[in-house]
Amino acid sequence: MKASVFKLGLSPQIAWGRGSARSAVDQIAQMELPVMLVHGFGYSRIEWFYEALVAQGCDVSCFVCAHEPDIDLIEKGAQQAREASAGVVVAIGGGSVIDCAKAIAGLAPAAGPLISYLEVVGGGQPLVNQPLPLIALPTTAGTGAEATANAVIAVPQAKRKVSLRDKRLLPKLAVVDPSLTDGCPRAVTLASGLDAVTQVIEPYLSCRANRFTDALCRSAIPLGLAALQRLMVEEDQNARDDMAWCSFAGGVALANAGLGAVHGLAGPLGGVMTGPHGAIAGRLLPAVLRENRAVAPLAMHERFEEVDQWIAQVLTVPVDQAIDSLEYWVDQWGLPRLGQMGLAEQDIEAIASAAQSASSMRGNPVQLTDAQLVDILRRSI
Repeated sequence: MKASVFKLGLSPQIAWGRGSARSAVDQIAQMELPVMLVHGFGYSRIEWFYEALVAQGCDVSCFVCAHEPDIDLIEKGAQQAREASAGVVVAIGGGSVIDCAKAIAGLAPAAGPLISYLEVVGGGQPLVNQPLPLIALPTTAGTGAEATANAVIAVPQAKRKVSLRDKRLLPKLAVVDPSLTDGCPRAVTLASGLDAVTQVIEPYLSCRANRFTDALCRSAIPLGLAALQRLMVEEDQNARDDMAWCSFAGGVALANAGLGAVHGLAGPLGGVMTGPHGAIAGRLLPAVLRENRAVAPLAMHERFEEVDQWIAQVLTVPVDQAIDSLEYWVDQWGLPRLGQMGLAEQDIEAIASAAQSASSMRGNPVQLTDAQLVDILRRSI
């Protein structure tokens, strides 16, 4: 399964650790460019960052990403960036905020509408003009968007979430300061944490796995799952640090080894459901693991067994009960099922069919049929 030849796409600069967000203010100020600060609706959590930039003499305009980014929101943001003559885009927020900022950074210098550049449902055209430089500071531990070169955008008219993809959208500086995630609400921690765990499991099982991503995922899978288990009980700074590392490792891994059927299904599901992406991914993970293992050739079984062992180790259960126990604990932690998040039975077959064209499906360790994807969805509804 391991790719013998691979290339790596990594941010030119990565800052890690508690306090790194405050240090980033100096670096941004030294750029001496008008700043477009993209943030979420929880402004009080990042107000200090805005004030620190202003105190350093930065010309800052703010743009609020209050929901998962869609075409209209990105078009508005790009227009504001042009009007403000923004020279750098700084994202401080969760995965949606960072994706929004990436898309704004790519679209602001572009000539055409966003739909022209989107994959699957759009024109899929390359970005001709150089995107604005992007600096990303995640405030949740989940998507790893600070380490990837694509932005996930909702397209309501197509009932899909698809990507704007360009290697130049990779942040010029990724600042992973776990203190920004301290006190994150339990439901957000659960959904984003399950996404982070999924994003180190899927690249490890991917048909595009390589030595570099394997090294990240082997340690991050049990580390992230154990951290999430602790955070479901109590606030714990060490667990926040571990969860932030798992999320970042997942972003690097997926960018360099791909994902799988969980994320292949999550794109079209996100177009018809109201649940957060991480909750959708976490709910799908057990069913996808079961289906992939059931049909994978024997040569792949060692990797599935390793994943089972890591899960069993953290949850302290027999290895042959690992996936069932993971699903049990996800239920106990309060993650809703797909039906509770808005998936209707009559949409299942269309979702399965649409998932086949998702870019994430190319990394799945085996090719799944529409019928197998339907079965996964029915087990998760």
